[in-house]
Amino acid sequence: MKAGIIGGTGKMGRLFAPVFERAGYDVLVSGRSTPLTNIQLAERCDLVIVSVPIRDTVQVIEEISPVLTRDQLLSDFTSLKAAPVAAMLKSEAQVIGLHPLFGPTVQSLSHQTIIACPARAQEEVVSSLLAIFCGEGAECTIATPDQHDRMMAVVQGLTHFVTLCMAESIRRLDIDIKTTRAFTSPVYQIELSLVGRLLSQDPSLYADILQQNPFVPRVLSLCTSSAENLRTIVASKDPAQFSDFFLANSRHLGTYCDEGMKTTDTLIEYMVNR
Repeated sequence: MKAGIIGGTGKMGRLFAPVFERAGYDVLVSGRSTPLTNIQLAERCDLVIVSVPIRDTVQVIEEISPVLTRDQLLSDFTSLKAAPVAAMLKSEAQVIGLHPLFGPTVQSLSHQTIIACPARAQEEVVSSLLAIFCGEGAECTIATPDQHDRMMAVVQGLTHFVTLCMAESIRRLDIDIKTTRAFTSPVYQIELSLVGRLLSQDPSLYADILQQNPFVPRVLSLCTSSAENLRTIVASKDPAQFSDFFLANSRHLGTYCDEGMKTTDTLIEYMVNR
């Protein structure tokens, strides 16, 4: 059996190539600098995975689709699913959209989440593919492309938006980060670490996540509306209004409030004692 990763010379491709090799596949990769073209790879492999930037994914899928057959499985590693899956369904191949919810810096797939969107695939094909990831310790979640993109508008879109807003606020305040570290609290250090982690990466990835998911605008509209509401409550200096706001959100999170406290306590303990 052969597995092919288009864009396999990138970091994510290099992470997953050994995963498929351990599952018994001969792995081929194609990219801008490889002698093997995308079409040649697609013609030779039983499993073809497109692992390129979001904005290039549909174009690459359309490039290879004419040579694919019903005996092949076509997948992708994109952070959005609706458009790529729709493009893959125009081929003759079986189709399972994939989204690894982690970056290529992880040491292994153990305890990492992979979203799978089976769109046109035999049950045994789906089971066999997911067994490869689960065998590496990953946790697989099944979703439709629409469900996936709606959830990613929150899990990724809202999260990255808020993180970038914090970075922009600090920049506009002209605050020296080194100076703040003498005043840092554990929570501020955690938040600042998340800002630094995001800003150390490729801006085009986050641009695509925020700009190409059709469900992100509504989420961000509610986010900015919520921020304005909270700003008004803070300006009112009315503790009762703030308490109502605070407790409404606490009730919504329910038991996760306690879970979040335990998780961050563990993280803070590690930071203090490292």
